[in-house]
Amino acid sequence: MRRRRAMAEINVVPYIDVMLVLLIIFMVAAPLINPGQIDLPQVGQKLDPAVAPIEVRVRAGGELAVVDRAKGPDERLVRQADLAAFIRQTQKESPGQAVVIAGDKNARYEEILKVLDLLQRSQVQRVGLLARPATP
Repeated sequence: MRRRRAMAEINVVPYIDVMLVLLIIFMVAAPLINPGQIDLPQVGQKLDPAVAPIEVRVRAGGELAVVDRAKGPDERLVRQADLAAFIRQTQKESPGQAVVIAGDKNARYEEILKVLDLLQRSQVQRVGLLARPATP
C-alpha cells in the first residue's frame, strides 16, 4: 500500500476569479465617478486685503471702549445703548469688517455676554470673542 503525501500546492483559481470580478467592477464604476472641481484664483483676479477687526473692550467696571484699528489705535468710549448703532455705521463704511469683543481680566463674564447679545440682537455681522494666550 502506498502512503499518500500531503498536497503542498495552493489553488489560485478562486483568487483569479475574484480579482477579475473586482477589475470589471472598477472598470465600469470609474467613468461614473465625478471628480470634485476646485476653483482656483486666476492671475488677473484682485484679492481684497484683510481689514483689521473692530475691537470692543469691556472693562472691569462695565465701561465699553471701541478701537477701530483700520482707522488708528485710538480708543473711543461708548455707552452700551449707542454701541450697536456705532458698529453698524462703521460696518457700512467698510463691509465685511469683523467685530471682536475683548473682555478685561477682571470684567464679569456677564457683562461680556450682554455686549455679545446686544450685537447679535442688532444684527451686527461677524461677531466673535477675542482670546489672548496666557503669558507665563
